[in-house]
Amino acid sequence: MRSKIQSYSFLPTFKWSAICLVLLVSGFAHALYAQTVNLKNAVLMVSPAIPSPMKETAATVLSEEIAKRTGFGLKNAAVWPKAGVPTIALVLSTDTELFGKPAPSKRTGENPEFKKEGYRIVTETSEKGNIIWIIGADSRGILFGSGWLLRNLSMDKNILQLDEKADFATSPDYPIRGHQLGYRTTANTYDAWTTGQFDQYIRELAIFGTNAIEGIPFQEGEAPSPHFKIPSAEMRIRMSEMCQKYDMDYWVWTPATFNLKDEAKRKAEIEMHEEFYKRAPRLDHIFFPGGDPGENEPSDVMPFLKELQSRLVKYHPNAKMWISLQGFSVEQIDYFYKYIETEKPTWLQGVVSGPGSPPMAETRYRLPKQYQHREYPDITHAIRCEFPVEKYDQAFALTLGRESVNPRPYAFAKIHEKYAPFTDGFMSYSDGSHDDVNKVLWSMRAWDVKKDVHQILKEYAGFFFGKNIDNAVASGIEALEQNWKGSLAENGGVEMTYQFWKNLESTNPKLKDNWRWQMLLLRGYYDEYTRLRLINEQELEKQANEILAKADNQTITKSMDQALAIVNKADTEPIARDIRKHIEDLSDALYISIGLQTSSAKHKPRNPERGAVMDFVDYPLNNRWWLDDEFEKIKKIKEPAEQLAMLKRIATWENPGEGSYYDDISSVAKGPRVKTISDDATDVAWWDSGKSRKRLSSQLYQREPALDYVNLDPGARYIIRVAGYGEALLRVDGQRLSPKLYNKEENSFKEWIVPLSLTQDGKISVTFDGPEESDLNWRKNSKISDVWLLKE
Repeated sequence: MRSKIQSYSFLPTFKWSAICLVLLVSGFAHALYAQTVNLKNAVLMVSPAIPSPMKETAATVLSEEIAKRTGFGLKNAAVWPKAGVPTIALVLSTDTELFGKPAPSKRTGENPEFKKEGYRIVTETSEKGNIIWIIGADSRGILFGSGWLLRNLSMDKNILQLDEKADFATSPDYPIRGHQLGYRTTANTYDAWTTGQFDQYIRELAIFGTNAIEGIPFQEGEAPSPHFKIPSAEMRIRMSEMCQKYDMDYWVWTPATFNLKDEAKRKAEIEMHEEFYKRAPRLDHIFFPGGDPGENEPSDVMPFLKELQSRLVKYHPNAKMWISLQGFSVEQIDYFYKYIETEKPTWLQGVVSGPGSPPMAETRYRLPKQYQHREYPDITHAIRCEFPVEKYDQAFALTLGRESVNPRPYAFAKIHEKYAPFTDGFMSYSDGSHDDVNKVLWSMRAWDVKKDVHQILKEYAGFFFGKNIDNAVASGIEALEQNWKGSLAENGGVEMTYQFWKNLESTNPKLKDNWRWQMLLLRGYYDEYTRLRLINEQELEKQANEILAKADNQTITKSMDQALAIVNKADTEPIARDIRKHIEDLSDALYISIGLQTSSAKHKPRNPERGAVMDFVDYPLNNRWWLDDEFEKIKKIKEPAEQLAMLKRIATWENPGEGSYYDDISSVAKGPRVKTISDDATDVAWWDSGKSRKRLSSQLYQREPALDYVNLDPGARYIIRVAGYGEALLRVDGQRLSPKLYNKEENSFKEWIVPLSLTQDGKISVTFDGPEESDLNWRKNSKISDVWLLKE
């Protein structure tokens, strides 16, 4: 106690007394206000005015979710209980009373509980018993108000209480808040779900403010998943029923991957759609992507959608059509806008903006006001996607890859804040349970754009893991996001995050079968294991390079054998086996609990790219595979001088000597002079199903990097060397240089002599012009992976 007092000894006495007084008074005031509202053994009373099925659904959701956590449910009542028995009352904002008892005084129609989907929560405490009123503007307001209560209740065995009194109201900022849940082979989780798991997940999304679900009903050309519990045709109808039950809009995403000019296929497609429309009990919106996939002209697409709409309204009179302009050329986009300007189609509800669409601000500007604009954000991928992780370490790009457990709450809060003002809401692109935190973040920020991110995570943690650890888990999720920022080897926070989650795991054993818990633990352990491997394997390669650098005519073969033996210690003397084993156990547990397919050998995902992180958990983080292949090439060379030259280039690849510089263009650890962060900055090209034997630096690239060099020797001659593929149109200080060496093939080099006049001030800027390659598939575009500035 003394040390604490001493630490404040610099404060004047009167200030210290004032601080204590303020803390005492504020604490007393908070204690008065923060009276708990005990709800143990509460009865549930539901207004008869609430329409079915919500009248039954909300009561079921409250009772079942409370029972799971406390051991007791809520009893329904139509008569007010005797004094002392707490009550949860569900009423509409238009209700004046509930079973003879006046509802809280009616407010003006401008209040949130009178706005679409809005609600008010009011607590009444007295000796006669505690009452919590959930006052909904409509059916959804009742559900979302119930969700608020569940997120804020303290629930444990024989405990059910609200920690503070409440009287507040809220309504959503954006009307469209949804997520795509595609029951298809492509998904890494959903294809393994039962109808019960889908129902529970949709319920949980609703508890966090989601009001729409998007299915993918037609799986043209795709074989049924080996994990399907029921046929996809049946599941799409079950999902429609679930949306009806929870009063959520049911959307479907349905492209045309055939030529719409083919009359026979067009007719068959329309008939297939109509059969689905006829069977679905609820269907609100059809989303047709113009491209990704699909390559039809808008002149064919618009009449096709108009005909689909005529079939749709026969069974769902208020349902509408949507289109995205993904992949459309400038001419095609102009055609679309001219069409809606002249035709003014009333059957079209709006435009969706997704990956490959025109800029969202431009779309909202060009789109007439009567049409809505919906975002289609990719919240499920980390690289090769719409919103790649900036400065994603190469080690993560090669192991966790594109589709791993990926909580990015702060990044997505900023992304939502940037684009949401141009839209009427969003429906996310998701391919599994791994992005669960992101779904909740998007739903809650679309409800309230100012809601604190940490508070969102606390509510997430409190509901799924318990309020006793909500703050700790929220901080742990934030730490996982920080793991992905910057150089992994230099990020000591990864070790702290691992220890944090390991401690949470040991102190909360009852959560071991909770799939959300398992996912977060998996990331904590996986990140630490990857960092330990990276540090170890990079050190092994450094030792191997030292041996290669000392090779002479008599020791060429011996040096290669020794170097290879050293880098291969990553396999022969593996590290952190306890962590590795736990990662595997968590991976298998996730397959059992939620169907997450992380291993091709065990779980049969569609392909390794679809979240199969266990396929890459031991993928080399040094260049041992590449060295093995290079040494085989060197052994076939007859001239020792040529062999030694190749060994020297390998040994000095990343350390070209004093006064020279090397940058791995897309490595946050090994590219200190690189200024650019492009969408392709961590774009692993996915060669050989993710198991490429190429040099690690060549697997990531940029197309038009920019680099700055300072502290150069004004009297020295410099050469720029570039490794990559295809063209490299280099400029130094804005001046285009002519190369002295220019190979376009993979694993080859280009070189330029830097004019002395450009280095006289001791610094240069290097940039690259983008070659015209619009006719090429993106995988064939030019790439730049390594850049050297070599002092002669």
